[in-house]
Amino acid sequence: MPDTILFSPPVAFIITLLAVVILAKVCGTFASGKRQDQTEAKKAYACGEDFKGHLIQPDYSQFFPFAFFFTILHVVALVIATVPAETVEIFAIAVVYVAGAIIGLLILLKK
Repeated sequence: MPDTILFSPPVAFIITLLAVVILAKVCGTFASGKRQDQTEAKKAYACGEDFKGHLIQPDYSQFFPFAFFFTILHVVALVIATVPAETVEIFAIAVVYVAGAIIGLLILLKK
């Protein structure tokens, strides 16, 4: 029992936390030199141009159909992968679910 004390979650967490703190301190010494002026670091970067404000509003109209397509396909893959083939009733439900997903994808891609 005493030889496995290092593998207990609280002790392992403390050891990992100390290792991260020490690594951060060591890497901090190799960081770039002294920081004189922090005003430029807090300004927004716009490819070298002066940026007047945060008024940019990206267009997500192409993103959402892709995200729904991705989600539907991954949920269908999860359903197919976890259905036991021996049970006919559950397999039938999975087939109906996949058919519904295909109909949903056809509606999504109708544009």
